[in-house]
Amino acid sequence: MSKILVVGEHAQGKLNVSTAKSVNCAKAIPDAQIDVVLLGSELSAVATQAAALEGVQKVLTLERAENVEPLAALFAPQIAALARNYSHVLGPSTTYGKDLMPRVSALLGVSQISDIMAVESATRFRRPVYASNVILTVEAPAGKTVVATVRTASFQPTGSGGKAVIEATKVDAALPTHTRFVSRSQASGDRPDLQTAARVVSGGRALASADNFKLLYKFADALGAAVGASRAAVDAGYAPNELQVGQTGKIIAPELYVALGISGAIQHLTGIKDARTIVAINKDAEAPIFEVADIGLVGDLFALLPELEAAVLAAK
Repeated sequence: MSKILVVGEHAQGKLNVSTAKSVNCAKAIPDAQIDVVLLGSELSAVATQAAALEGVQKVLTLERAENVEPLAALFAPQIAALARNYSHVLGPSTTYGKDLMPRVSALLGVSQISDIMAVESATRFRRPVYASNVILTVEAPAGKTVVATVRTASFQPTGSGGKAVIEATKVDAALPTHTRFVSRSQASGDRPDLQTAARVVSGGRALASADNFKLLYKFADALGAAVGASRAAVDAGYAPNELQVGQTGKIIAPELYVALGISGAIQHLTGIKDARTIVAINKDAEAPIFEVADIGLVGDLFALLPELEAAVLAAK
């Protein structure tokens, strides 16, 4: 039997969809028995959400004053202490998971497997490298705890309707004192989260300025979409860094991805390969983005975007 611990990600009383995707990955491991662990304070609401995930048998809550803020340096020793009772420890390949899981693997004295995109056995997995142009098959040593991150773009969320047991737990783990919470700053707004949104509208260097990028925000709001950007647009200062999509930004898998003025460099395409439908608008008919787009429109985005926005609003 594979006893699997999935590290849940949550914020503001809501379970991140990355947890449901990580559970779906865990379900592909033979003879999986899956528990989810949540760290924080006042976890009753998010624990209830985790308990409803299909395939989860138990939700463990670790509530203590030090866990109010998700500090990887403090979370890792607690997860490592719990992990000694499990064959696998999985976390999402999000900013949260990439910060946390390497610390867990180091504390357990094992190498981490990163970005699992497919499961072949309890110890053998596939993962992408070289901007997803090469797929590696990797195998963890038998008898060692498997610590891994899940490439959430490669998995659909597990279903709901589960009735897992919720159990408060404690661990005997010494927490480091070299790290402390100072403050938090994050982008504000009512738009969906970029990594979990069903619809994403992204802009590239062709928007030419931060002011022009506001046209994209208006269209995204009309569509109910999150906003993204190419690395070129971010480097030029048109959009903030947290909006970057691609190999060195966020890997996403929305139902609809609209690329405005993005040429389609391989590094950007890496971040959107798993999108269900890709729509591209570019004045260059030879732009690489059209090779992967399901729907392509050649033309001036400044002329086309207002028409598209009006059509979306009229359809509501």
